[in-house]
Amino acid sequence: MSARAAAAAAAANGRETVIGADFLLSMVETHWSARNGDASKMESGLRAQQELQKIERQIAQLESAPGQDEETRREIQQLHERVDALRREVSARLNAWEKTELARHPQRPYTLDYVERIFTEWSEIHGDRGFGDDPAIVCGMARFHGEDVMIVGHQKARDTKQKVYRNFGMPNPEGYRKALRAMEIAAKFRRPVFTFVDTPGAYPGLGAEERGQAEAIARNLREMVRLGIPIITVITGEGGSGGALAIAIADRVLMMENAIYSVISPEGCASIMWRDATKKDLAAQALKITAKDLGELGCIDGVVEEPEGGAHNDHEASALLLDAALQRHYAELKKIPARELLASRYNKFRNMAQFFTAEA
Repeated sequence: MSARAAAAAAAANGRETVIGADFLLSMVETHWSARNGDASKMESGLRAQQELQKIERQIAQLESAPGQDEETRREIQQLHERVDALRREVSARLNAWEKTELARHPQRPYTLDYVERIFTEWSEIHGDRGFGDDPAIVCGMARFHGEDVMIVGHQKARDTKQKVYRNFGMPNPEGYRKALRAMEIAAKFRRPVFTFVDTPGAYPGLGAEERGQAEAIARNLREMVRLGIPIITVITGEGGSGGALAIAIADRVLMMENAIYSVISPEGCASIMWRDATKKDLAAQALKITAKDLGELGCIDGVVEEPEGGAHNDHEASALLLDAALQRHYAELKKIPARELLASRYNKFRNMAQFFTAEA
């Protein structure tokens, strides 16, 4: 076969791929439009995003193919624009349960993923000096744009071995005691604390209860209010109950766009309220667990945007967006005297507790 014939064949194959990708994209667009009219008849927004990812992979393969003509390249660009537009529409219309699915996505960046991309000179701290080390919480010293800081965060994992090692991101009491030890070191040397929350909740096992899980969480709540240093918390994925709050008493509480923050999981709430875990989507909506809802309630101080489709699609872009937010809020907190910082932090959470007690 001549070079010209080979190029023609490649171009023809390319046009077939374009047509195939265009057909799949049309199906997703049609399905998503149908879903907006009747949610019970259509797939979830997360499923639509997964289909869009498949289409993007096909387009990427097509772009790398040789022998493309100008018309094929123009159609590829149009496909990219349609995918981007549909992804924005899907993201904007996700309901509370679909946000929960995104918050739990196994490819979302975890604490160490952000540490790697935002901070430098990371040096991890291990152990609570009482029982042992808890891999479900990572602590360490690092530099943030040249300044010494302390980092504390929940750490999940992606493969089975690491999930077991990290206890699925559910800390034991020694994890919270390690976190407090690290924060007290930060206070001693006047270093700000950045905490990253991503946990279904504190581990409810027998051993954890025997070693004082409730006491460890309560002590963290009390002591974090007293720390005379700036504290910034980011809810990066799941913010589950007291297990999240134990490292989230902060001057600024931020949430990633697709994160959730709640006193109980939607499944747990549905099981209690309706004795039916399948009503988790209804429970998620009632709990007001999304960043938008919590911002309107005044429970958080800001929402950090995510890349199109969610943080799991682009760790680098997600880290850049979070980095900018952290710089902005830290610059504001540095200007506030320690005495005012403490008073503001205490009143913030006291008023929040009184508001929700009155509402209940």
